[in-house]
Amino acid sequence: MKKLIYVFLFLFVGVWAWSVQGQEKIIAIDNFKSKYVAPRKIEIFLPREYEKNRSRKFPVLYMHDGQNVFNASSAYGGVAWEADETARKMFKNVDVLPFIIVAIWNTEARFHEYFPEKALKLMTPEDRDAMEAQRIARGAVESPFLGDNYLKFIVNELKPYIDENYRTEDDRDNTAICGSSMGGLISIYALCEYPKVFGKAACLSTHWPILFNNDNMNPSEAVRKYLTEKLPKAGDHKIYFDYGTKTLDQFYEVHQMKVDEIMKFKKYKKDKDWVTKKYEGAEHNEKSWQERLPVVFKFLFIK
Repeated sequence: MKKLIYVFLFLFVGVWAWSVQGQEKIIAIDNFKSKYVAPRKIEIFLPREYEKNRSRKFPVLYMHDGQNVFNASSAYGGVAWEADETARKMFKNVDVLPFIIVAIWNTEARFHEYFPEKALKLMTPEDRDAMEAQRIARGAVESPFLGDNYLKFIVNELKPYIDENYRTEDDRDNTAICGSSMGGLISIYALCEYPKVFGKAACLSTHWPILFNNDNMNPSEAVRKYLTEKLPKAGDHKIYFDYGTKTLDQFYEVHQMKVDEIMKFKKYKKDKDWVTKKYEGAEHNEKSWQERLPVVFKFLFIK
């Protein structure tokens, strides 16, 4: 469905563009370099409206775990979010304003790049050791924590590149960030750390437990303490949360309820500038997140 239409070199990174039914484009940068984190692939979805109106500017959605965003061939488990397909249908039905999607591929250091780094200071040494033990047991690579550097990469390198090379609405109100599981954690962290850059965050099946069950709630409590301190004032941002009830998501509700209390404490208005949705029977996987994506897009970019 997605055919290669041209190949060229851009400075020191390879860039490819695909056409979708002669309408949209997905441009791939194979090796986007950074002074903060390891180089990685970036894919940029341009809606058909981008080519139809050369004077128009567009909002931008930055999405983590980029290999899962568009293509089943690169996605975990062979199932992608199909974000381009969903966006196309919603643009056609005039459900949402057309927007650009920037898919940021992850690396072997995914856990360390997506963890809210400043929450570490709110943990006891014992809790941090417990978190590290769980991480190692699950085969994560050795790495320093890189959440702050990962956000510097997005804010100081990737976003300026996108804004310089594409017609974007580059202000806070038109810049959103989205991810699932650990990607949900880094998305809300991005909004807290850079409230003047990101006006919207979508956090699907946010991995609040940090560990992989609810036997030890202390690491997650550190993240909530961070949110209580750093969540920006209500009124200038939109935040989406959700969770399922099966597989890993079965552990999330108790955490999300505590986060919802933080949202209320911070004076966020439910169903206006903040929403939390529960999906009965939904599992912790790309198929579930693909199915919820229309709700996410509508919340972030409704006309």
